[in-house]
Amino acid sequence: MPVQLTPGRYRGLKASSLAEADVFGIVAFDQRGSYRKMMPPGAAYDTLVQVKCEIIEALSKDASAVLTDPAYGLSAAMSMNAKSGLLLALEKSGYSGDASYRVTELIPSWTPEKIRKAGASAVKFMVYYHPGSGALAAELEALVGRVVADCHQWDLPVFLEPMSYSLDPALPKDSEAFATERAAVVIETARRLSRSGADVLKMEFPLDIKFNRDRTAWQRACEDLSEACAVPWVLLSAGVDFDQFKPQAQVACERGASGFLAGRAIWKEAAAMSTAERAAFLEATARPRLRQLLDIAASAARPWSDFFQPPQASETWYEAYG
Repeated sequence: MPVQLTPGRYRGLKASSLAEADVFGIVAFDQRGSYRKMMPPGAAYDTLVQVKCEIIEALSKDASAVLTDPAYGLSAAMSMNAKSGLLLALEKSGYSGDASYRVTELIPSWTPEKIRKAGASAVKFMVYYHPGSGALAAELEALVGRVVADCHQWDLPVFLEPMSYSLDPALPKDSEAFATERAAVVIETARRLSRSGADVLKMEFPLDIKFNRDRTAWQRACEDLSEACAVPWVLLSAGVDFDQFKPQAQVACERGASGFLAGRAIWKEAAAMSTAERAAFLEATARPRLRQLLDIAASAARPWSDFFQPPQASETWYEAYG
């Protein structure tokens, strides 16, 4: 039976959805460290802000919502299409610790209260997570619980993004060896963290398609992910090319995902272009890519309203609210 949401969380999900359906077609551009690496060395802050503005303004004309960050994204958030919802990232870029023991940190002086006051529809919170990491997994689950509770105190829905990684430095994430365990890691992660109180999970494709091109296996893995997940999930693009992401999105939506939350697969070539080249690319290539993905979500994705229902109104509902 669908869970009844509070007014702010329900409205936040609605504001982040396609107008014609309760599914998500969200553009992500909250990159910070990786974004700087995409740009020429020494690129000024104002340049990073302006490029992000140009890309987000163009894509927000079609997207159901845009995800950005507080460091470079404020100007874009203020100038993007008003019909598009706004998600703001809460966590620091990257992680502390080493590659096999990844610790998520919050941005100092940046809180769910400030995200609510800035006018966002929802919060995005990313953690590097491996269900087999023992005490670290427990520590991260506790952190997620605290973050979700804080966001819900401000009646903000939470899009939780757990990113998998290898616990063995000798077996990197992009290796064939890790690919054999990836589905189990991703699906168990969804099983655990979908019960954290987060409203939506932002999940990786459960298989590494470099090593597995069997569509039937893709379908089974996405079905298993959907069965494990207690809340709606959306597919992230993880930096792959558009031609790789589109078939993943098709299978994921057909097998239970509630849409996508994708970034570089749509826009990554635009970042290093000149202003004129960027404008032409966004209009001729990036927006058509996004519209193809939106068509997939609108026709095949599972509505998030299968999981959630609006609050029940009464004459005095506001007296107890908050």
